[in-house]
Amino acid sequence: MNRSAQIQRLIGLGPGWEGRPGWFEQHPAALQRSLCQAESAETTNAEPAPAVIAPIQAAPAPASTPPQPAPSPAEAATPAPTPVAAPAAVPAMVADTAAPLLEWDALERAVRDCRDCRLCQTRTQTVFGRGNKQARWLLIGEAPGEQEDKQGLPFVGRAGQLLDNMLSATGLDRDQDVYIANVLKCRPPGNRNPSGDEIASCQNYLIQQIRHIQPTLILALGRFAAQTLLQTEKSIGQLRGKLHSYQDIPLIVSYHPAYLLRNQPDKHKAWQDLVFARNTFARLQDRS
Repeated sequence: MNRSAQIQRLIGLGPGWEGRPGWFEQHPAALQRSLCQAESAETTNAEPAPAVIAPIQAAPAPASTPPQPAPSPAEAATPAPTPVAAPAAVPAMVADTAAPLLEWDALERAVRDCRDCRLCQTRTQTVFGRGNKQARWLLIGEAPGEQEDKQGLPFVGRAGQLLDNMLSATGLDRDQDVYIANVLKCRPPGNRNPSGDEIASCQNYLIQQIRHIQPTLILALGRFAAQTLLQTEKSIGQLRGKLHSYQDIPLIVSYHPAYLLRNQPDKHKAWQDLVFARNTFARLQDRS
């Protein structure tokens, strides 16, 4: 055997690129996979027993095989990969019909005085909603922005103007035919994405608004509104164009107007969503 073949055999790259005995079993990725499999087995058993992971023994080397070299300093200093925690799930928007339904004015006061999460420390004012509380259309956005925080109304500024124009083109008046609310009633600082605990703290207000209004159709505007109401991680592209349901209320998903201002080509898709919603609403009215 030539010197090159001997070196290859010594470092585990022998004939046919055979792995050195025990090398891959001791690799950090293999150890982590074994640990995950053991944890998964614990959760699926009816009476889980503590997982016992037997130490993996390297296969003994043949007598003719030269002794294995000690790991290099770089290999010894390389830590095993740290598991990355999965993102927290969006809290379920489940209506508690046993909970007392506040009168509309009392609900509005409760939102105004709310201090259930950290957003109360940075808001200018809460944003309850706007429109006709007896409307058959309920539009639900994500959270107030800078202008909404200043004026105390949802969908104002350029995004609000775009939404008003789209509703008008569909034959809807924002003050008479629809009610508009948000998942969150306070603005997240810097217009950042809502967090799971903030949604959980605020969701009862939206649930009570829905119970009061009892809309014929809900239009969810934006990813966070859609994912929160439908309890899904699917994208807007996967959700739009289909008829969904929230608490037996038909629900349609579309883009948030603020997104459309940054992505002009998707305006025609949003228009398709509104036409779909208008046609769906007409069918629902015929059935009633």
